[in-house]
Amino acid sequence: MAKRVYFAFDYEDVSDFRANVVRKHNFTGGVEKAGYFDASIWEEAKKKDPATLRRLINAELEGTLVTAVLIGTGTCLRRWVRYEILKSFARGNRVLGIHINGIKGKDQTTKALGSNPFGYLSLTISADGKAATPLEWDGARWIANADLPNIPLVEQPAASRNTIIQMSSFLPVYDWIAGNGFTNFSTWIAPSE
Repeated sequence: MAKRVYFAFDYEDVSDFRANVVRKHNFTGGVEKAGYFDASIWEEAKKKDPATLRRLINAELEGTLVTAVLIGTGTCLRRWVRYEILKSFARGNRVLGIHINGIKGKDQTTKALGSNPFGYLSLTISADGKAATPLEWDGARWIANADLPNIPLVEQPAASRNTIIQMSSFLPVYDWIAGNGFTNFSTWIAPSE
């Protein structure tokens, strides 16, 4: 059975074709794609309000098992990519990042790797270990994420409670070119043992 994968990315990487190389790859084992909005739908939703965007993203995440964050130059700065990551984690999706700047763009050039967006997100584990408050780095300090309330958790060990845990410490990141994503993507999205 095909896995339903949600793709989170910066639209700049679509116009450059890098995101499409991964999205349109014919994955071994079958992958049903989700989370890809026509640019006109996305632009129309952005003109409305944040609640409309959250509903659009939440609806696309329904039924997904994996969220693949396609990491380009500006991905870490995008508010809605951050929301997609946090909401995916809250749903229990397997969340992973894939660097795509090594893929040649429409101008046939590559770029330096973008910053890992998971390094800009963290969780503060509650005193009872049963919830996490999502935080994001504003360039100077950790602040509460405005788009997602607390996330319920399976009770965490005492040592993790009242601490800030960066999501980059537990979410894997791969490189499409260096990691041979063409061949290995189906392994990357498989559940961890």
